Amino acid sequence: MIKINLLAEGKRAVTRKAKGPAALERQDIGSWLLAAGVLLGLLVFAGYWFYLRREIQQKDEEITVAQREVDELAAIIKEVEDYKIKKAELEHKIAVINQLKANQRGPVKLMDQVSRALPELLWLDSMEVAGATVRIRGRAFNTNAVANFIENLDKVPEFQEPILVDTAQQGTTYNFQINFGFTLAKPPEPPAAPKPAPRPPAPPPGPPAKPGAEGF
Repeated sequence: MIKINLLAEGKRAVTRKAKGPAALERQDIGSWLLAAGVLLGLLVFAGYWFYLRREIQQKDEEITVAQREVDELAAIIKEVEDYKIKKAELEHKIAVINQLKANQRGPVKLMDQVSRALPELLWLDSMEVAGATVRIRGRAFNTNAVANFIENLDKVPEFQEPILVDTAQQGTTYNFQINFGFTLAKPPEPPAAPKPAPRPPAPPPGPPAKPGAEGF
């Protein structure tokens, strides 16, 4: 014979029904906590995203300002480079002009110095200039005039020592050839005379003699 305890079964069923609302309540709390955690995480992520976005915007603005400064500096650097190029070109033109002026003054000055050195009884037939060397051919009535001409040339600061290459008598005159070097550089000025040393100051006068001191 099999006995069935219906009372116990009924009690267990009632007990299960009594535990159902507490479990549901715990599940609801867990869901709310999960939702709150997810929402908090989203808020933190959103805040961090806005922070990064703001930082990126600031960096972009700084980059824009820096790029603007670089562009301004590049324009200034280009102006400076253009100025240097124009300055170099101008200096080159000035140097060329000065060289041309020196070349123009050179032969004039050379002829003037040679003409000033000409003595009496002597004249020139030709004068050739090759680089910094002058070759003069001429005639004179005597050798003393040739010697005087060489001495006068030697006195010119821009001329080097003249060299008598050849002299030969032809009829009543003497043919000669003289070579010398020259430079257009300004000769160095003599040093200035030293200034006299200042005189030492006179010693101060002594105290007046006391009366009656002459007898001692």
